Amino acid sequence: MSHLACFKAYDIRGRVPDELNPDIAFRLGIAYVQRFAAKRVALGRDIRHSSLPLLNALAQGLQSAGVEVLDLGLCGTEETYFASMQPGVDGAIMVTASHNPMDYNGMKLSRAGAVPVSGDSGLRELESEVSRMTQRAPAAAAKMKAWNPRADYVQHLLSYVDVERLKPLRILVNPGNGPAGLVIQALQAKLPFQFIKLHDTPDGDFPNGIPNPMLVENQGVTSQAVREHKADFGVAWDGDFDRCFLFDEAGGFIEGYYLVGLLAEAMLCRNPGAKIIHDPRLTWNTVEIVQKNGGIPVQCKTGHAFIKERMRAENAVYGGEVSAHHYFREFGYCDNGNIPWLLVAGLLSESGKRLSELVGDRIRKYPTSGEINMKVTDIAAVLHRVEKQYLPQALSVDKTDGLSLEFSDWRFNLRGSNTESVLRLNVESRQNRQILEEKTSAVRAICAQSNH
Repeated sequence: MSHLACFKAYDIRGRVPDELNPDIAFRLGIAYVQRFAAKRVALGRDIRHSSLPLLNALAQGLQSAGVEVLDLGLCGTEETYFASMQPGVDGAIMVTASHNPMDYNGMKLSRAGAVPVSGDSGLRELESEVSRMTQRAPAAAAKMKAWNPRADYVQHLLSYVDVERLKPLRILVNPGNGPAGLVIQALQAKLPFQFIKLHDTPDGDFPNGIPNPMLVENQGVTSQAVREHKADFGVAWDGDFDRCFLFDEAGGFIEGYYLVGLLAEAMLCRNPGAKIIHDPRLTWNTVEIVQKNGGIPVQCKTGHAFIKERMRAENAVYGGEVSAHHYFREFGYCDNGNIPWLLVAGLLSESGKRLSELVGDRIRKYPTSGEINMKVTDIAAVLHRVEKQYLPQALSVDKTDGLSLEFSDWRFNLRGSNTESVLRLNVESRQNRQILEEKTSAVRAICAQSNH
């Protein structure tokens, strides 16, 4: 089988047109039907200029194999998940490159009930089918049936909050010229909030840069606007808005880690005694909050396919990753970029506290290094060397995902990237920034040393 560069571990992503193009999209449509025997499939797209031609070719492929195609138009990945959960829909495909550079595009595939199609659940087989095919995409426009379930989707979002008890908060929203503003617009009439909108018009030229609020250099504009408009908090999204990023009332960026604890608490209020899934990168804050609120913390390997699978197995009510992916049982165990900020608005309304107060104590209690990426020549050799150095004095070792070692007043997780020769390091301590900085430098030094 010849390998296609655009097929990744969890989805399809590549440079247009050399790695991903309408011909590949057309063949993928045919292969999807052969593999999953689908009859009705919903398609959605982000704002990128290459998304419509790819969606059109995908639709042509699906139709040539006898599928009825439902066109969701411009939407978010979470809306394709929602579409695939509706009766009589056999799957959904989102055409998006999320936060990737301008010349990229991609696809996120699900089956009925929003079950993900990833490396272990059909994506490898689709790749081998597509690489064997030689068909070219026809030039004509596909005739699709327009379908917009956004009104039902908005009703689903509102089920996570008690609208009557919400305060008239001022919320700064920054879709980054992606389509997230379309959902805010649909929610607006049903909520007591005043939305202050920044970079709200969907624009495939991305005049304000690719929406990736994870990057520090992209956070300043939202942060400043929150302060200028005296907002209660700010929300920024990535390009397909399956992740949202929060800013407190002073414009401070809230690391995804602390949001996991906050959302776990909100979900345990609604579902006492439930299980909460978290990844191994940073754990102490989450575990403490979950246990304090009567829940059961369950650790799982990082990555959306693993988290969704584990949530189903455990019937967990919520799962959170420090990378700002938040998963909800009632939402088909999928990640969502709107439920988190709605839950936070609910917490602010109920508690009467500011967002900085809700997370400030937790940040002081468990300070972190932030994720540090280091290029190395041999991931396994570096992991072995670090383990040899620290294992003798560790209280516990865990290899769910990379290497996690725990000591009395600090812990770290070191894991290799799936796609490049990069090690990712996360360190946390118990109320001790000095230890945090010392230990972070020490682990980094050992990694650098073994690089030679």
